Amino acid sequence: MHKMTRAALGMFLGLGLSGMVAAAEPPATGLGQAWPNATDVSASPNWHVYVFVLNGIKYVQVNDLNGNVIGAIGTAGGQFITLPVGQSHYVSTPQQRAARMSSINAAAPATTVYQDNSVMIMATPTTNGATALSVNLASTCQDPQQCGNVR
Repeated sequence: MHKMTRAALGMFLGLGLSGMVAAAEPPATGLGQAWPNATDVSASPNWHVYVFVLNGIKYVQVNDLNGNVIGAIGTAGGQFITLPVGQSHYVSTPQQRAARMSSINAAAPATTVYQDNSVMIMATPTTNGATALSVNLASTCQDPQQCGNVR
């Protein structure tokens, strides 16, 4: 009987610890939604930023204050990809310049909306009313004007 109690205690302890570990990891679902069930990790009160992780790939989504998806990227190992959500044609990464960047001008300075140890995302309002997102490696982006990449 004592062994069974010890085994049950061990099982509950193990389940409890795994729950705490799972709670510390970003969710793996909700990408592309206006109000995903994820923590807002924005560096600016004017934006909502959500991080998702699946199979070692980090996905970062930027929404405006109304919940409209502005854009999202996927990143792993210093590589980035623009995801086809929101205004994806206004998202620039180190590997790919946004499709519409050459035809727009900044209406205001770039704002850092998200930064962690590997990724920095800047949002720049443009003269045509869209918002351009510039994604960079956090370690290489020291000057917001340079990282904004909007002319």
